[in-house]
Amino acid sequence: MPDSLSPDLSQATSLLHSVFGFGAFRPGQEEIVGAILRGENVLAVMPTGSGKSLCYQLPALVRGGVTLVVSPLIALMRDQVRALTAAGVAAGSLNSSNDPAETARVLGLLRRGDLRLLYVAPERLARPDTIEMLAESNVSMMAIDEAHCVSQWGHDFRKEYLELGSVARQIGGRLQTIAFTATADAPTRTDIVDKLFAQPPRVFVRSFDRPNLRLAFKPKERSSKQVLAFVRAHEGESGIVYCASRRKVEELAETLKEAGVRALPYHAGLDKAVRDRNQDTFQQEDGVVMTATVAFGMGIDKPDVRFVCHADLPANVEAYYQEIGRAGRDGLPADTLTLYGMGDMQLRRLQIEQGDLSDERKRIERQRLGALLSLAEAPRCRRQTLLAYFGESSEPCGNCDLCQEGVERFDGTIDAQKAMSAIVRTGERFGMEHLVSLLRGDRTENILKYEHERLPTFGVGADRKASEWRSIFRQLSALGLIAQDLMEHGRWWVTDEGWQVLKGKQRIELRKDLAPAAGARGERRGRPAASAVVDDGDLVLFDALKALRTRLAQQQGVPAYVVFSDRTLAELASHRPTSPRAFREIHGIGDAKLERYGAAFLEVVQKHAT
Repeated sequence: MPDSLSPDLSQATSLLHSVFGFGAFRPGQEEIVGAILRGENVLAVMPTGSGKSLCYQLPALVRGGVTLVVSPLIALMRDQVRALTAAGVAAGSLNSSNDPAETARVLGLLRRGDLRLLYVAPERLARPDTIEMLAESNVSMMAIDEAHCVSQWGHDFRKEYLELGSVARQIGGRLQTIAFTATADAPTRTDIVDKLFAQPPRVFVRSFDRPNLRLAFKPKERSSKQVLAFVRAHEGESGIVYCASRRKVEELAETLKEAGVRALPYHAGLDKAVRDRNQDTFQQEDGVVMTATVAFGMGIDKPDVRFVCHADLPANVEAYYQEIGRAGRDGLPADTLTLYGMGDMQLRRLQIEQGDLSDERKRIERQRLGALLSLAEAPRCRRQTLLAYFGESSEPCGNCDLCQEGVERFDGTIDAQKAMSAIVRTGERFGMEHLVSLLRGDRTENILKYEHERLPTFGVGADRKASEWRSIFRQLSALGLIAQDLMEHGRWWVTDEGWQVLKGKQRIELRKDLAPAAGARGERRGRPAASAVVDDGDLVLFDALKALRTRLAQQQGVPAYVVFSDRTLAELASHRPTSPRAFREIHGIGDAKLERYGAAFLEVVQKHAT
């Protein structure tokens, strides 16, 4: 029977509306939910903001029993439990941050058979007493979030995840297992399947495209001023500014505060009470900017983050993608900016070389960093370059700095031919640094060892600096003319498209000026993204609805989005429903929220009736 006609999927669709207030599935969700409801084990790779959590929450409500959700992030557990509880779902978590009353509530629901979703950290789950308790409960499914943590090829490996396959067998024998991650390349996906599943699961890899995110990179000039200009262009909006060091986190927070921005710091060196207070403020209030290390964000389920700025270069493409993915989870427009400089590149390389990693892992990390630098210096649409890294193709997006602003270009055909000739004449066996030395005519130990000083390409690029040649290689990679084999020591090879250029059958342009004038050409200005979807005449009502949401969130001690998302408020301001029935048709308003919040918000709408 097709999924569209199955009773279980029909019930899931009904619950999507009645519990969560959504009129339809997002792209990719329905097929995954259908597979889970049929009892299949599933690995789903879905971008941040695409609705991964609904893919296991809906089956949990349809099928009954307990769905065990494994997450390494206490903050995420807390936020999802709050959101589910607000929607009328029996959910809870067992973690070190629980007070005794909350733990007693959760265990009581579990014993009575009323609990539907139980969130547990992998460390807690591995305890014998937890396994014994769950084995005696009606656990029907285990959903593993952040599944890339099980893989040493992933960007956030956690050894506790290695035990999950064994734990699943101890709890329920043939317990249905489903795993989710936002970023996993082919080697990481293979690792996840091998370590978490007894039998090969059904694998879904959804598009990595987030078209609502504007992508931009800029070379560093005076980075604090660049960050301040970017943040000021988003006045009144919630955002995150990522920094590479704790010191810079605190310095930038002070710089922003002195400029009148409500900014708070977050890093692992702060007192836990301060971190928790700052995080709660960011969650519960509008217009707060968090300056943070990457210790902040993985567990943040806040849908109305309107911008993410990297004051320093991220570690790799996967980290960049995951971090910018914290913006615009509600589907409304969001802005991103990444600043980079030579110091960043040197720091990231040093972190790789000095890290406690195997030689093979270091080699992979070097290539991943190179891919990020290719994205930073891309000569064409950034989204095309980013999606190509994940194996996707697309047309120019029109929503990145390169599409909107353009860049100064030059005829790079001769330089490209020199670079590709160096690759070919050395047998397509060497990495970037060796090829750069060859082009510049540097008599390095390896150049002499392989007698490459005898090649015709030796020294043909002496007129350019090594940094310029590295940029050219990265641009050629971004254009798909050359490719790097991650499994063979980073060797470069020429693609079919590259041979067309090398043989003179096609000409190409490269970027000439990678440093636009300071000030911030292309920064988005004007109204906040959420209010951009309502008319000017509705802005007063929109602000009044936000004020009510803030008061309710503070009274209840929950994040603002647990009450209603920005998108919901924007629709309320635009449609101005005057009855509970009309109110119920607004995006994000289910039965429980209508009962709890409907009267208060309807009163505000009615006060602004025209």
